[in-house]
Amino acid sequence: MTFDELQELADKDLKLNDTELDIESLKTPALHNKYCKFHNQYVNLLKKAEQDRDIMIRDKWEYYTGKADPQVYRENPFNLKILKPDVDKYLKSDKDLIKLEQKVTYIESTVNYLDKTIRLIANRSFQIKNAIEWRKFTSGVI
Repeated sequence: MTFDELQELADKDLKLNDTELDIESLKTPALHNKYCKFHNQYVNLLKKAEQDRDIMIRDKWEYYTGKADPQVYRENPFNLKILKPDVDKYLKSDKDLIKLEQKVTYIESTVNYLDKTIRLIANRSFQIKNAIEWRKFTSGVI
C-alpha cells in the first residue's frame, strides 16, 4: 500500500458519523488494531531498508577506497584514487545510495503518519464523548 493510499484510507476511516456515535465508539478498537498492524508492517520495512542502506554504505565505501573484491572492479571499473576525506563526498553523491536513502525517508514518513493516526484513533473516544455532551447541552438535558 502506498503512502497516498494509506492517507485516503485513514481519511475515510477517521470520519465520525455523528448520527451513529454508539457504532463509531464500537469501531474504535478495530480501527486501532487495523492501523497498529499497518504500523508494525512499516516499522519492519523501515528496519530492513535501514539495514540494506548500511550494507550498501559499507559496500560502496569498500568500492571507493579500493578495498572491494577485484570482481567488483571488473564489472564496474573505478580508476580514480581518492583521498580518505573525500570518500564521504562520493558516498553522499552515489546514485544507488541516494535512491536507498529516499526509500528509507519515505518509509519513515509513513511510520510517522501511522503513529499520528494511531494517536488520533486513541483519542476518538474523547471526541465521541464531547459530541454526546454537546448534544446533551444543546438539547437542554444538562
